[in-house]
Amino acid sequence: MRSNVGGIDRILRLVVGIALVALAATGTVGVWGYLGIVPIATAALGWCPAYLPFGISTCKTRAG
Repeated sequence: MRSNVGGIDRILRLVVGIALVALAATGTVGVWGYLGIVPIATAALGWCPAYLPFGISTCKTRAG
């Protein structure tokens, strides 16, 4: 599993994920807000399965 999520991409995913989960937890948005766990997980792992079919990588260097 090669890393395909770069630094800025990871930060944005983390911020958006935390915001969605926080909004869901406070009842501002519905339960769908808990889908924010997905960008948090991809930011933590540094790997996004949705990038694979398109060959996208926001990493400057590919880690092995």
